[in-house]
Amino acid sequence: MIQKIVLNIKNVVQYKSSCGEHNRTSKLTKLVNNLLIIAFIFSSFLYAQPEFSKYNSMAGSFSRMGFGARGMGMGNSMGAVIDGNLVSYYNPALAAFQNGNYFHTSYSFLSLDRSLNFLNFTKKFEFGKSKTDSTKPRSTAGISLGIINAGVGDIIGTDSQGEKFGTLSTSENQFFIGFSNRFSEKFALGVGLKFYYYKLYEDITSSAFGFDIGALYIYNQNLTFAATISDINTKYKWDTSSLYGVEGNSTINKFPLLMKFSSAYKVNSLNLLSTIEFEHSNAETDFLRIGVEYNVVEPLFLRWGLDRISLGNFDIPVRPTFGFSYFRELAGLNFGFDYAFVLEPYSPFDQHIIGIELIF
Repeated sequence: MIQKIVLNIKNVVQYKSSCGEHNRTSKLTKLVNNLLIIAFIFSSFLYAQPEFSKYNSMAGSFSRMGFGARGMGMGNSMGAVIDGNLVSYYNPALAAFQNGNYFHTSYSFLSLDRSLNFLNFTKKFEFGKSKTDSTKPRSTAGISLGIINAGVGDIIGTDSQGEKFGTLSTSENQFFIGFSNRFSEKFALGVGLKFYYYKLYEDITSSAFGFDIGALYIYNQNLTFAATISDINTKYKWDTSSLYGVEGNSTINKFPLLMKFSSAYKVNSLNLLSTIEFEHSNAETDFLRIGVEYNVVEPLFLRWGLDRISLGNFDIPVRPTFGFSYFRELAGLNFGFDYAFVLEPYSPFDQHIIGIELIF
């Protein structure tokens, strides 16, 4: 009898033990399933479709890629730089600080059959003599004019049946001229005028006018501040009735309005120039740019920068840049060779910009 009671107790204990083990296993399975569900939800957020930005889809995107090897090599953070060779593309107030006559041209190596080329001339004018110091001019002004040419070639043209009939190309250009005046030793204002011309297809073309306003303040010999408003009231107007007849329509594509605040700091003891720029646009973007230029020896400059550091949309990738310039005097003229590398997201290969400079 006692043996039967002991055996029953053992069976009950074994049964309860197996039930507990089953409960523990069930709870563990539920926990693992819950963790997998949480991981799946988290990964869906991590790898979700990037947040859309209309900045690059708005008109004139080619004109916001930068200008020349120096500026692009410093992350396009050039709005407050008054040393070296200057161009009003970054700030129309800069032209009055150019030393000598400056000519520049650049060619870009881009992927996907794209082209991007630059041409610029900047000159400073000095008028009269100062009443307080005869060694200084009474007033100083500057002018900067240039061209940005961009396009896409070798586009395969097909008819409605999908049959190839040839190749197509597009061309987009910006012609600009900037005027600058130094109202004092510390303050300058500038105005830039722009004309855009876009040839899209056969007789489908559009043009646009716009202007920039820029100001620059010299705090001391090392530190400068600048502010610029770009592409004011600039827009393309398209009319496709010449191609589609009564089925054609009219469309307006606006350029984003850009407001930039820049600063540059020069460390003379280290031959170092550092820059920073904040840009806000009505395309709901806020970008930060930084750049550094180091004068290794007299004819050699090294550059590094970060372009388009988005402060509001972290899905927009940053564009690291670097470059260099080397100058050599020949027959009384100062020649320079420029190079810049720009990391280009979503492209088969990155941007390479080479340029020639002439100071006379």
